[in-house]
Amino acid sequence: MAAAKAGSRPSPRRHVVEVVDRQRVWSVPRAWLTRVCRRALTEEGVTRATITLVFVDDAGIAALHDRWLGDPTPTDVITFDLGDGDRLCGDIACSTETALREAARYGWSVRHELAYYMIHGLLHLTGYDDHAVARRRAMRARERAVFAALDLPAPPRRSRRP
Repeated sequence: MAAAKAGSRPSPRRHVVEVVDRQRVWSVPRAWLTRVCRRALTEEGVTRATITLVFVDDAGIAALHDRWLGDPTPTDVITFDLGDGDRLCGDIACSTETALREAARYGWSVRHELAYYMIHGLLHLTGYDDHAVARRRAMRARERAVFAALDLPAPPRRSRRP
């Protein structure tokens, strides 16, 4: 390992990922989700990013959903693009309570369900959209491709909620 020159600053981390856990529903695997997030960013070709993963319960996500999108119901994930042009920046809020229900519904682990929410949010930050049918299909295909590239199990097929 080479020694740093006196007075030189170490290079900043390319992918800064912070985990904020504001719920008591489930023990969030912080280190694992941080690694998955960094690997997904690399897979998407993102060279510089600052991402905050925020884990909340259904009441917390419903409050965010109401405040920012005018819908007082719980949802799985909400992405906030805080980009400054030079670096991908955003907050991804995930409901662990919803993840528990959906993981049971689809027959896979809660941590993989949370990884699915996180990757879905990252794809929104990189420009993917899931409002129109064709764009939703493209986003779902990319989600599956990222999971495969990260050697994670394929996300279950989901029906669009009304």
